Amino acid sequence: MARKYDHTFKLDAVKLALSSDKSQAQVARDLGISEQALYNWVSKYRSEVFAENDSLTPEQALNALRREVAQLREERDILKKAASYFTKHQS
Repeated sequence: MARKYDHTFKLDAVKLALSSDKSQAQVARDLGISEQALYNWVSKYRSEVFAENDSLTPEQALNALRREVAQLREERDILKKAASYFTKHQS
């Protein structure tokens, strides 16, 4: 059964994921939640967190965006490999 988390917990988790030097995967493990849940929350609540006045310094925001770009590139590369694999193995 999936646990329900309140909005405040989700926002705090997103702030931590965006401001921490740790990877999102490590932050999720530290919080005891799934990586996918944290990834979804970051996608959903990022703009809300950035809209708060004192949530992140410019350096933290830049670091968060750099981590997100790296994660998106990794996901893109995985999808490219999967597409290539399935294209080669279609008969």
